[in-house]
Amino acid sequence: MNNLPFEIPEYKQVYKTRKGMQICEDSLETLRALPDESIDLIMTSPPFALLRQKKYGNEKQDDYVQWLSEFGKEAIRTLKPKGSFVLDIGGAYQRGRPVRSLYNFRVLLDFCDNIGYRLAQEFFWYNPSKLPSPIEWVNKRKIRVKDAVNTVWWFSKTDYPKADVTNVLTPYSERMKALLRNPEKFYQPKERPSGHDISKGFGKDNNGAIPPNLLQISNTESTSHYLRTCKNLDKPAHPARFPQALPDFFIRFLTEPNDIVLDIFSGSNTTGYTAELLGRRWVSIEIDKAYAILSAVRFMEGWDLDHIKETLIEIEKNNAPIVDRLVNDQPLNKIKSSSVKLEDFCLSQE
Repeated sequence: MNNLPFEIPEYKQVYKTRKGMQICEDSLETLRALPDESIDLIMTSPPFALLRQKKYGNEKQDDYVQWLSEFGKEAIRTLKPKGSFVLDIGGAYQRGRPVRSLYNFRVLLDFCDNIGYRLAQEFFWYNPSKLPSPIEWVNKRKIRVKDAVNTVWWFSKTDYPKADVTNVLTPYSERMKALLRNPEKFYQPKERPSGHDISKGFGKDNNGAIPPNLLQISNTESTSHYLRTCKNLDKPAHPARFPQALPDFFIRFLTEPNDIVLDIFSGSNTTGYTAELLGRRWVSIEIDKAYAILSAVRFMEGWDLDHIKETLIEIEKNNAPIVDRLVNDQPLNKIKSSSVKLEDFCLSQE
């Protein structure tokens, strides 16, 4: 059904779709079982090294780099030669001090210096809707501004991983549209003081602007099908969900249809769902069985609640059913990707 180039034991499978499957297991064990050079893209957001423990589990700051390094070592083996590993990782403060932890940068150095990844490019996810934190330094003492940016490391195995910017072009600004309509009126080719020679080719219409490495994505989904259904089922939704627009960008940018996308800390399975929408094969791994089961709800949009309950019961019985991805009688990949629009999160460039 999934046409994957490797076998996943049935007892690990939670549910399947035509394009992928959700697995419940320690992802390190799954990585070790995957064949060499079998994955095109690993897109994931691991539990961050927070000072306060969360219900979904997170490692202590002091142990974090060594813990995540074990996953990085196995992941690089499973990636195809031109594959990529995109790691969303948030920042944090040191305990009791208004001083930033360097753990996310130590992860970067460990992956590159010790494991052998290249840093293809660093991205920054700006979430304007993020709540002010930490409360002590931002709200109470008012000596720090709120933390609203995550670092997103794009790692690769080679200097030239698979990538195509034309798949993630953003709409032109109004000023650029005016320039394209009449380039000579708005711009005269010349050499800038910096030494850059801007020629007439600058006015060529490339069907969109090249996006920046600052991705503006509000993490607000209070009205999403997933959250509404979790509430109707009286089930706790996964508390640490990244927005669909984030994996949407990198899957479009770094893969082609039918490539294999892997999420090793899948949570509510935003990555797998997005991969399905975009016609990619996918494997998602979540160690918490309850969260893994409930993630199937993402593929049940348009279903009545009784049908959803019946299917979740089948999943809980370890029957690993194939979730019917038809929404209003349309395959998911024929539906707009949950209304994700690149212009909503990539700051427009001229």
